[in-house]
Amino acid sequence: MRARFSRWDATQDPFGSDADLGEVLDAISDDLLMGWDPRAALERLRARGVPGTIRGIEDLLRSLRASRNRARRHLDPDGSLDRLRHELDEILDIERAELATRPDPRAREQEALLHALPDSPTALVEELGHYEFASPEAGARFRELLEELRKQLLDAHVRGLGEAVGRLTQDDLRSTVDMLAELNDMLEARARGEPADFDGFMSRHGHLFPERPRNLDELVDALARRARAASRLAAALTPDQRDELERLTRALLHDVDLDWELSRLDRSLRALRPDGPWDDGAALEGEEALPLGPVLDAVDRLTDLDELERQLSGGYPGASLDDVDEDRLRRSLGDDAVRDLRRLKAIERALEEASVLARSRGRLRLTARGARLVGERSLARLHTATAREPSHRAAGGQGEPTGQTRPWAFGDPEPLSVQRTVFNAVARSAEAGRVRLRVEDFEVAESESRPRTATALLLDLSYSMPLGGHWVPAKRTALALAALIEGRYPQDELVLIGFSDYAREMSPVDLACAAWEHVHGTNMHHAFLLARRRLGAARAHIKQVVMVTDGEPTAHLDRDGRALFHWPPTRETVETTLREAVRLARSGISLNVHMLESTPGLVAFMERLARLTGGCLTAAQGQSWGGAIVGGYGGRPPARS
Repeated sequence: MRARFSRWDATQDPFGSDADLGEVLDAISDDLLMGWDPRAALERLRARGVPGTIRGIEDLLRSLRASRNRARRHLDPDGSLDRLRHELDEILDIERAELATRPDPRAREQEALLHALPDSPTALVEELGHYEFASPEAGARFRELLEELRKQLLDAHVRGLGEAVGRLTQDDLRSTVDMLAELNDMLEARARGEPADFDGFMSRHGHLFPERPRNLDELVDALARRARAASRLAAALTPDQRDELERLTRALLHDVDLDWELSRLDRSLRALRPDGPWDDGAALEGEEALPLGPVLDAVDRLTDLDELERQLSGGYPGASLDDVDEDRLRRSLGDDAVRDLRRLKAIERALEEASVLARSRGRLRLTARGARLVGERSLARLHTATAREPSHRAAGGQGEPTGQTRPWAFGDPEPLSVQRTVFNAVARSAEAGRVRLRVEDFEVAESESRPRTATALLLDLSYSMPLGGHWVPAKRTALALAALIEGRYPQDELVLIGFSDYAREMSPVDLACAAWEHVHGTNMHHAFLLARRRLGAARAHIKQVVMVTDGEPTAHLDRDGRALFHWPPTRETVETTLREAVRLARSGISLNVHMLESTPGLVAFMERLARLTGGCLTAAQGQSWGGAIVGGYGGRPPARS
């Protein structure tokens, strides 16, 4: 026997420790029981998620939209130019205050010069670049402003470039141009399909790229995101504002080679990544005026959020969760969102691997095991007291263990107690050194016998059941009873019979997947007929019919086997149904009816039915009737009145 081990990478468990298959099944089971196709039920589950453990697409979209609203507040398109003008005005106020304290003619000349300055922020920067400040504070603030603007303009093309080149000396400028030229050569080689020395480039210039790309594609993606953000910001400006920003760029960087390489970079990125919101400024509206760098960061973030919303919404042909960019989702909402996305992707595969769902002819379907698991989960949800057992003994049927053992005797039907048998053999032959079993070593597990029971559960599937909110609870009860009998009373027999205009025997899978039937008719006559035939052939000491319904009989079979429907119920339908119920009672089959409604017509019919058959009539109270049906199974049949 061989075993293979590999490093755990957080992907082996599709749900992690916070969610299990049972919780996922609980989250999807209501839709399956309502009759949704498994594919549609899965899509609805992905949209809602698993409460408390896995966020659904709707939750992720809400988080995205909240993040986008926060990002928009930093996206006043012309705010950067307004902020620049505000900072220049503060510098000029400091300079004018200094000049006002000086009595010399030179100060008056400078005041006149300042008074004649243009209003345009770019023109102000150009004029003040040649101005000799009288105030040391104003001069220092202006130089710091120019340095910050240069860095922001470089960051508009390559994030982190402005900070990396320091004070942008002539040497810094030359090395920046050389780096951009090398980068452009590499991108153009990629566009031609030629090999590119990415590792060599990163070894020389990797400190300029805070995204830490691992390959050329990641580098292109990072650069394209920044270039798209700059293009969207420019598109959101008016033509005059756009010209102002371009003039400011030329005034601050004023290098022909740098300008050429930046234009070349923009062309290469547009060619390599043509998809995306290039030059789309229509959605950029905000409130805050921030420096250019933070505005571009906000535009970049908004671009990610817009694209993620499109991918998660799936509003395009062939959309799937595999389209969602996990790196973009991680940048926008964090690692928890990526974990939830992966879990949502894994749900279908996990349900198939657990044999809850299976694929048949390209379509998903609920399996028999899936229906049984739904029943078991429903059984747990009903909190049924299945520990109550009858104390009487009767012939026939497999017994329930009492916890005691006794020596085996020939003909004993009880199961062998392996633990006690082996213990006896070891204790007897321990000194001999060899263990051999003898007849006197065998012990069996004592049990109390209970009669073998055959039950027909008659479930109303008429159109009134979903309208009254009884559809899913009724199906859950039936599946829970099936799971209880299969798991705890395997010697018993359960027959599921659904009835509307006609009655038919159903398997748990058929019942679980049954959709609403848009037909009229509550054909109890046909249901009683099928139950009598099936239970009459059963080899059981106790035979019982349990019927769950919300309406009085409105259909019966004629002599040709056709269903005749009448509303309100006709005398013929009522009498035909009662005669068949009496035949059930005369066949030794007890009848237990659970009424889900209390209309006068239904109550009157059921009281008459109980008098004629000696059956038990129960009016359902709230949502507890399912527990009453399942929890009462295993005891004595109801006494006839």
